[in-house]
Amino acid sequence: MARDQIDMTPLQSRDELVAWLEAGVKPPSAFRIGTEHEKTPFTLEGHRPVPYEGARGIGALLEGMKLLLGWEPIMERGNIIGLYDVTGGGAISLEPGGQFELSGAPVETVHQTHSELMAHLAQVREIAAPLGIGFLGLGMTPSWTRAEIPVMPKGRYKIMTNYMPKVGRYGLDMMYRTCTVQTNLDFSSEADMVKKLRVSVALQPIATALFANSPFTEGKPNGFLSFRSEIWRDTDNQRAGMIPWAFEDGMGFERWVDYALDVPMYFVKREESYIDVSGTSFRAFFEGKNPAMPGERPTLSDWANHLSTIFPEVRLKRYLEMRGADGVPWGRLPALPAFWVGLLYDDASLDAAWELVKNWTAFERQSLRDDVPRLGFKARIRNRYVFEVAKECLTLAHHGLRRRNRVDQTGRDESRYLEPLDHIVDCGRSPAEEMLEKFNGAWHGSVEPAYDEYAF
Repeated sequence: MARDQIDMTPLQSRDELVAWLEAGVKPPSAFRIGTEHEKTPFTLEGHRPVPYEGARGIGALLEGMKLLLGWEPIMERGNIIGLYDVTGGGAISLEPGGQFELSGAPVETVHQTHSELMAHLAQVREIAAPLGIGFLGLGMTPSWTRAEIPVMPKGRYKIMTNYMPKVGRYGLDMMYRTCTVQTNLDFSSEADMVKKLRVSVALQPIATALFANSPFTEGKPNGFLSFRSEIWRDTDNQRAGMIPWAFEDGMGFERWVDYALDVPMYFVKREESYIDVSGTSFRAFFEGKNPAMPGERPTLSDWANHLSTIFPEVRLKRYLEMRGADGVPWGRLPALPAFWVGLLYDDASLDAAWELVKNWTAFERQSLRDDVPRLGFKARIRNRYVFEVAKECLTLAHHGLRRRNRVDQTGRDESRYLEPLDHIVDCGRSPAEEMLEKFNGAWHGSVEPAYDEYAF
């Protein structure tokens, strides 16, 4: 989340909350692709965490990026905490432990996503290298303890840090140690939103298996292929998970609003201050009954910010966010938007994907979600291995991208960006399994080589 929303229009009715979501509906000709990716900064010398402060810290990195790009700084209490491109819509932001996030501009093709990514990485390297900073493309920091990781100067993160241990085992690990890549996609109607939401929720564990990339904690194998995904199973289950109710009759924008109204809040922002309202519902706030702000009712900003603190496997805002993948090295990043665009932006592939998952029960979907972080491709759904389902989904994505036929200057369509996933399926091993093999072989039981081999 790059910026807190600023729209102080007071809310008067539940219909306005529904209308805010409905405003995301657009014709297929206006569909766009948004890609967000996080990467862990580390010192090139010693492979240590990078603090915010100092001449070679995260703050200095952001100041340098501001001068290079000419983007608007995002400030909080005198600290630069992000950058925003007022023209293109992209943004750079900081996660709690300094994870450096690019929220890409909404673009028309995966080719443009790839170009944006290459430009961003070149720009980041230009500023970061003289500061002695590198970036790691894994789903979780492989060697540091949580206590070693610095805390970024953002008010919302202080509130979340205090609240997380009350509601789950791994909330602080999620905040400070993990990285993800995420794809954001549009819908043309409420029915289209529901269909895409259901397909993508059901298949999110398949993406998790394909992108599994977090097998180490504090220098040792942690027993999982995607420990980042396992972390989400015990972070805060009132705001995370497989949202089984989304498959029930009556699902739509109103049902999402009812869900969000009862998800506990973290904060309310007023000017420069974050007011801690953690654990209270938006519904109570909407009724003027928030104990920290008695009699006060929320604004559109409050609603938009609250929606950004809900963390299911797929999140609805004015678009759908695919949230199941680990952070990966730069060469695999465009594969995630390619995978989901191929499945969801082509009607024939979307129909076929729905046929694949529509008869799975809530129990089966949850069991799949529970098993994949540890088992990856060896997890099962009914009588099929995840590997088989992943291979079928990859075929559907290829077909969808070919039918889209958005070609680059060399005449190649977007299916070219699926090649890293083709390689993973051809090998039958997830990226995490490949790393574990290296750990037990060429790396001689050390994770330090990851800082060279999986750096941006």
